Amino acid sequence: MSSYKINSDRLWDSLMQMAKIGATEKGGCRRLALTDLDKQGRELYIKWAEEAGCSVKIDAIGNIMCTRPGEDMSLPPVGTGSHLDTQPSGGKFDGVFGVLSGLEVVRSLNDRGIKTKHPIEISVWTNEEGSRFAPAMMGSGVVSGRFSLQEILDSLDVDGLRLGDELERIGFAGETPVTGRKFHAFFETHIEQGPYLEAEEKQIGVVTGGQGQRWFNATITGRESHAGTTPMHLRKDALLASAQLMQQVEQIAKAHPPGCGTVGFVQVLPNSRNTIPGKIEMSIDLRHPIDEELSAMDQELKAAVAELEQQTGVEVALDPFWYYEPIHFDSACVDAVRNATVSLGYSHMDIIAGAGHDACYVSDFAPTSMIFTPCLNGISHNEIESTTQEECEAGCSVLLNAMLSMAEQVTEATTLEDLALSK
Repeated sequence: MSSYKINSDRLWDSLMQMAKIGATEKGGCRRLALTDLDKQGRELYIKWAEEAGCSVKIDAIGNIMCTRPGEDMSLPPVGTGSHLDTQPSGGKFDGVFGVLSGLEVVRSLNDRGIKTKHPIEISVWTNEEGSRFAPAMMGSGVVSGRFSLQEILDSLDVDGLRLGDELERIGFAGETPVTGRKFHAFFETHIEQGPYLEAEEKQIGVVTGGQGQRWFNATITGRESHAGTTPMHLRKDALLASAQLMQQVEQIAKAHPPGCGTVGFVQVLPNSRNTIPGKIEMSIDLRHPIDEELSAMDQELKAAVAELEQQTGVEVALDPFWYYEPIHFDSACVDAVRNATVSLGYSHMDIIAGAGHDACYVSDFAPTSMIFTPCLNGISHNEIESTTQEECEAGCSVLLNAMLSMAEQVTEATTLEDLALSK
């Protein structure tokens, strides 16, 4: 089978058009899940998908499924996709690159008049970021059975707005059931969100799996008292204790390379200049690609909490509210990505996904892999997130050929007249 490249200018133009929806002053995007801006992005994408000949369905959690027919519609589709929602101060490529790469695959197949035995399906998964409604990856998590539909529909944002009501409000509470979805294979294309590809000067990351994650909410309760009249030795300073716990999180991660530990959210109460903090709400994020190591990090965190309570007199409530184990992607899908990369002549390396992705939950019920492309300085979840047109072209071209290898190419236009008719 021949190797094909996508239309680089068309993909880049689509990315830049989508980036105008929720554009920020620093060149990023703010399209929080199920806001009016998310609605605009979804509607533009659906318009483009229908113009490319796809049928569109929306399920009960708001996932969008766009299908290009195959020769045998009884067969499960070869899927791809990602998400359109962003972080509050996110970039132009995280998630959206994977969605629009799927669209460009369909457009490129149309250009060449290529038919496939299996249907091609592009998914837009709801609330992947988890920045408005927690936890992350809700749409794919419901389909995989990790979350129940009702518990996710009843999720509240910080303003007390219910996810199910917001789905209804923006018109994306669909009727298609969330259960029973199947894929012959599924691929997700994504910027790496890390520094390894750039540092190694590789064009493509062949993703073999994903890190496991343990998320905690920690509540540290001390005692509020006057900043000027309470002697140092009689204080129960919750903020000081939280700083000590943060140091423990860092030490635990460094003791288990290549593990990661992060405190990304801290809320101080009463947050008054002359009052000793009495209560801290904070997040703790532990990650590792080996489950045994991640479990050891979990146990060390709990031991650190117990020691902190004993030494400082504060109380620490540790809520382990989210966990998923390390993911090992399907070997045939990984090989399809690697073979496509080699056939196109791109430099590459095997890599583990450090972030959570919808593909990780899809791997619960379908053969799955991912394709990574570099991003400038490894920066993501940031308005200055950046990549190049050439890097996007490479990732999407690998996606096209990997999907074709699984979807079983049936025909190809061979004359200029055929090509003209297929457009």
